[in-house]
Amino acid sequence: MKSLIGYESIDAMRWVDEPNKGVQRTEFARDRARVMHSSALRRLGVKTQVMEAGLDDFPRTRLTHSLECAQVGRELGAALGCDPDLVDAACLAHDLGHPPFGHNGETALNELAADIGGFEGNAQSFRLLTRLEPKAFSAPDGPRPNQSIGLNLTRATLDAASKYPWARRPELTKFGVYDDDIDVFTWVRNGREDDQTCFEAQVMDWSDDVSYCVHDIEDAIYGGHLNIDAMLSQSGRSEVIEIARQWYGTQFQAAELEDALVRLAQLPSWPGTYDGTTRALASLKNLTSTLVGRFCVAAQSETRKQYGPDPLSRYAANLIVPDSARYEVTALKAMAALFVMNREGAETLYSRQRLLITELVAAINADPERHLDAFHKDLWLQASSDQGKSRVVIDHVASLTDVSIVQWHGAVNA
Repeated sequence: MKSLIGYESIDAMRWVDEPNKGVQRTEFARDRARVMHSSALRRLGVKTQVMEAGLDDFPRTRLTHSLECAQVGRELGAALGCDPDLVDAACLAHDLGHPPFGHNGETALNELAADIGGFEGNAQSFRLLTRLEPKAFSAPDGPRPNQSIGLNLTRATLDAASKYPWARRPELTKFGVYDDDIDVFTWVRNGREDDQTCFEAQVMDWSDDVSYCVHDIEDAIYGGHLNIDAMLSQSGRSEVIEIARQWYGTQFQAAELEDALVRLAQLPSWPGTYDGTTRALASLKNLTSTLVGRFCVAAQSETRKQYGPDPLSRYAANLIVPDSARYEVTALKAMAALFVMNREGAETLYSRQRLLITELVAAINADPERHLDAFHKDLWLQASSDQGKSRVVIDHVASLTDVSIVQWHGAVNA
């Protein structure tokens, strides 16, 4: 096995030891390969990013977003001294647990799972990586005897994929692990009792923010949803600022959001118009690359300014993102929220999606042995409690895509 520069042997440990079949690759490269070949990653190709998956060829899906996030994270992480395969694997894995219909589906499943610990996309990602994506099994005398341990990734990769490294709490909407999966989570954290994310997870998180805010804007402009002139008028900027503070928190000051919107509108690459021509598409792509570079260089420069030129990894540093970049990213996210997520007719669509999920969960619960697929039926039969059986039904529905959930709903209600 190749050595891991900047990492200790404990970082490359797996919950259950497995020999490395490829002596010329590192354990983190092995992790990346496992995520890349997982069925959960493939399913993201037909899951909503912002626009409904399967309706148009251009907009991102969860899969293309994850691939783009991995490219951004790999380069940013490598520039700061992280193992690039580790960051790449974490970025590829960060959205695996998202259900059909994106955050709208997440909301519906969280309500349906309220009595069994809720539903959260990040906790579901951890569950997939450590239980539901079949690759490795524990031995009879192992930590989870004769049961699936998912992809059995290394400690450092699982930690890097954990954006919210804590269990469910009443005061927080976000969390990263269900009570069912605390055993492996405790192993991953290796004695840490705080909520600190490792450096690679911070790189993944910023790469995620950068990727989706920039590419959501590209998709929105291409689709004709975003009013390009919004940032040129005080009233247009005020609408964006209001959404930013509603969705992302009142800690974002209105005056600084205003300044961020003005700065973005003054960029030479910000489009004056968009008509779908070849030149317009090229200009739009130039905008996305300009913005990605702008935000990554800002974080890289500020982090290097504080920590110097040495390689940074694990808990040796924090990613430093300047306020100016964070405000610009938040402003872009708010523009996508205003013009895409809140577009006319969207709430009718969202209500229909939530109803479909609710009806499907109810139909499967009425006769699980008939309506679950073979994989989840096996897990349902193994579950030792009513709560465990209910969680399997949620797991099944969460695994479906925007297309297959409609087909499954039709089949169980036929």
